[in-house]
Amino acid sequence: MADKVWIERFHGLSSLPDAVKAQLVAESAVMKVPAGTAVFGPGAMPDNLLFLLNGRVRVQQTSESGRDIVLYRVEAGESCVLTTACMLAHEPYSAEGVTETDVTAVAIPRGAFDRLMASSQDFRDFVLTAYARRITDLFRVIDDVAFGRIDVRLAGRLLALALGGDELATTHQQLAAELGTAREVISRVLHDFQKRGFIAQSRGRITLLDCDKIAKLAESA
Repeated sequence: MADKVWIERFHGLSSLPDAVKAQLVAESAVMKVPAGTAVFGPGAMPDNLLFLLNGRVRVQQTSESGRDIVLYRVEAGESCVLTTACMLAHEPYSAEGVTETDVTAVAIPRGAFDRLMASSQDFRDFVLTAYARRITDLFRVIDDVAFGRIDVRLAGRLLALALGGDELATTHQQLAAELGTAREVISRVLHDFQKRGFIAQSRGRITLLDCDKIAKLAESA
């Protein structure tokens, strides 16, 4: 049984009726997952809906040609929209979820999820609102991949991955997966950034030399 305090960490769950919160607490369990673990993968059926208490999960998909694209990340205080969709449709996963950090999460078993979706309007509203919000984010990803300038998108992603710092450990291939493009494209744009004095590169590491100019480019979309 999970400690009832976890419910207060999730906007929307904390305002559910006491009976619904009691059922969630009674049927949930806290789990810890180390960094670098695949928590789900293509073809697997979801057994639980996870609410992240701490850590971050990267959700990515691989095309038939073998190219990876990062769809979104699940952060503390969030749940995974793909898991929600698969549980609602009783369909297997079509993408992979990997923990980028050590993760602590609350697992709501499929049985409890199905019962609450059937019996509680408040829980349904919470689940579907979170689902709709994340679907909007996914459409933004599709729009960026289809129509966004790669230099603008890369500038924004470098700042996001640096987490407020000026250095990040990453490869050209990993950045290509972040943006759904080819490694050669990323290498070409990073070389241009380096020539313009935006960044410096070493093996597996990028240093942001002029965050203001990078931010200005990222905001020029």
